[in-house]
Amino acid sequence: MLDPSAADGPLAGGEFRFPVRVYYEDTDAGGIVYHANYLRFAERARTETLRRLGIEQARLRAEHDVVFVVRRCTIDFRAPARLDDALEVRTRMTGWRGAAIEAEQTVHRQGEEGALVSLDLTIACVNGQGRPVRVPSPVREAFGRAAGGV
Repeated sequence: MLDPSAADGPLAGGEFRFPVRVYYEDTDAGGIVYHANYLRFAERARTETLRRLGIEQARLRAEHDVVFVVRRCTIDFRAPARLDDALEVRTRMTGWRGAAIEAEQTVHRQGEEGALVSLDLTIACVNGQGRPVRVPSPVREAFGRAAGGV
């Protein structure tokens, strides 16, 4: 069963789990999740991961003139999700260097271990003019705590 309160759960081993239900609007005519919608699921999960770590993106922009943008995303589609599936997006921020954050995300049916989809991402940290800037120290510290010292 889909548990919306799971979004408030702890980061067990540095991994955040975000529940998603597949709605009709997420699917193609065959009832299979349209490939681009996995990007939406992943974006929501990354946003909620940051929120769980105490990082509010609007405040980050206001106080540090910093926003995050996806620079690179590699997706491996392994098996389809279908209408009404209860999914779980698992997110791990795996590191950072300068102005970039590395993340891994996998999409699973709730209660199953095998990933339906895997995403490998590089997220750039940029200022209001779109220029790369270093990941702010409060963000690095939050990631370090969540990952056990990445």
